[in-house]
Amino acid sequence: MEPRKYGPFPYTPINRRPKLKWPNGAHVAVWVIPNIESFALDEKIIGDRKIPEVQHFSQRDYGARVGVFRIMDALSKRNIRGSVTLNSEVCDVYPEIMEDAMALDWEFLGHNQSNTRRLHDIPPETEQQVIHDALRRITETTGVRPKGWLGSGMSETWDTLDYLASEGIEYVGDWVNDDQPYFMEVNGKQLISLPYTAEINDLPQFRAGRSNEEFEAMGKAAFDRLYMEGETSGRVMAIAIHPFVIGVSHRFWVLESILDHIASHEKVWFATGSEIINAWRNSGATF
Repeated sequence: MEPRKYGPFPYTPINRRPKLKWPNGAHVAVWVIPNIESFALDEKIIGDRKIPEVQHFSQRDYGARVGVFRIMDALSKRNIRGSVTLNSEVCDVYPEIMEDAMALDWEFLGHNQSNTRRLHDIPPETEQQVIHDALRRITETTGVRPKGWLGSGMSETWDTLDYLASEGIEYVGDWVNDDQPYFMEVNGKQLISLPYTAEINDLPQFRAGRSNEEFEAMGKAAFDRLYMEGETSGRVMAIAIHPFVIGVSHRFWVLESILDHIASHEKVWFATGSEIINAWRNSGATF
């Protein structure tokens, strides 16, 4: 898209939209998004630190060796399918994770090739190929073409949406500006923005110094508000988690507590990203 002062969508206030109805009268559609990522020891992970960044690499590798399997167990016990934002290099670096996640019938979204290379940091002329290669590798591994995309660090360039649309991507999570899905117009093609979150997201919150109890309270309070508002018009709640953050032993109870609080309410729909956008389309939404 061309550079602009506002996004590739009209400003549509939530109080001027048709009422949104979710399946079975749910007030809130909840999607749980494990960010399953790869980090290269021979590349910079944090800022301008020197290579190798042993501490930062090994902290993240803990998530792949231990934390992600805690998440799989917790979601499976609650009959929740994850919507994985996936670095395509995970397919090669951590094949056992892919094997287990596929066995659970989780959905996979594109999430760049590696989290040490973000779209605004790579040469502009390589972006289209990077996106294409990431989606191709995920498709080769899972047998299913990703319908969704989240940029590493939620980063985009002016060209990203065009490239995603040309690859057949249906929805993106980078634009965290709503509690309902909405259409985006990109040079004659249509994408859907599905509510993601930088708030109920373990990485930025714990990096900012939140305690376990503070993050637990945030997750429950966010749900309670959306549940109340969703009685009138359906809402979406995203829970963004990283295996190396929420998956550590002293924090993991927080995720379990939030999920159990949500599940204790009757009119809740735990769904994948694709399930949510399909239901939203079927509702006749035009905004």
